[in-house]
Amino acid sequence: MKKHAIIPIFIPHQGCPNDCVFCNQRSITARTRIPQAQDVRDTIEKHLPTLMGRGLETIEVAFFGGSFTGIPMDMQTMYLSAAKEYKDKGLIDKIHLSTRPDYINKAILDNLKLWGVDIIELGVQSFDEEVLRLSGRGHNASCVYESSGLIKEYGFELGLQLMIGLPGDSLEKDLFSARELVKIGPSIARLYPTVIIRDTELFRMHTQGCYQPLSQEDAVCITKEMVKIITGAGITIIRIGLKSTDVINDSGFGAATADTFHPAFRQLVEGELAKEMLEAQLVGFLDEHPEGTFVTFASRNESFSNMVGNAKINKKYFAERYPCVKIEYIVDHSLELNEYVLKEEKK
Repeated sequence: MKKHAIIPIFIPHQGCPNDCVFCNQRSITARTRIPQAQDVRDTIEKHLPTLMGRGLETIEVAFFGGSFTGIPMDMQTMYLSAAKEYKDKGLIDKIHLSTRPDYINKAILDNLKLWGVDIIELGVQSFDEEVLRLSGRGHNASCVYESSGLIKEYGFELGLQLMIGLPGDSLEKDLFSARELVKIGPSIARLYPTVIIRDTELFRMHTQGCYQPLSQEDAVCITKEMVKIITGAGITIIRIGLKSTDVINDSGFGAATADTFHPAFRQLVEGELAKEMLEAQLVGFLDEHPEGTFVTFASRNESFSNMVGNAKINKKYFAERYPCVKIEYIVDHSLELNEYVLKEEKK
């Protein structure tokens, strides 16, 4: 059962330089009404009745839209004070926001601490200097280390976000970024494959042949290796891939292009991880039973869709690659989440 819920509040990029090649927030902001404190209250009031009484361990109010600490301090205070009213009443548990590494300093953190902020996520995107420069980030990697250290020093929970497949990127650079993230030691992380959005510089670069996005296969493969590095260090990855609402594709404005968006990207990645684990066990089994036999692949119910793969791609893969083995897919509640086990069946 889900134990964590987020009440999302979108704050457009007021004050952000809007120079990142992948971002279309300048256009979105121009078409979006700036919310007021009452809008924050109304959003919380709308969500709370659907969340109360469900046995949730944590309810967060999360300010999304990018660079929260880039907006004027009085606006930050206006939004946060509205959220803090509900935290003080015990109706929500945490206040969560996202921002840029170069929009963090002691004055900002003093204010966030005053208004009860718990979690600060930084849109790092990459630790490689060339990728940061080509992506128009406007800051260097040292800024990430400094701001992350300051956030942890103040006692906030830290989250870091990385993007895969930006201009100038490579497998080696992405794995380097994952390892650097681990060195900093955030509590949570997000991984986003680069999606080309209309009305961005990246869209122009692609149409002019200056940028070639990763294939879906490569994006999944690289992200899978990053996941192993990050989760292997005990860091929770709370999101892999964008939601459909993140690419504004319901209205057509800002929609993803060049087949760079997949609505179930996380399942593609986790399905590959499951396939990798099970195949390693199956190969070992066939070394001892070359004639083949009946086996079961087992997982918890929550991991079952990853085990069989998106659109049952893993089932098809094993059936075609190992026709000498009859495989049954079962649920075993004694297993851990994302644990996949082969068992021999005597038939």
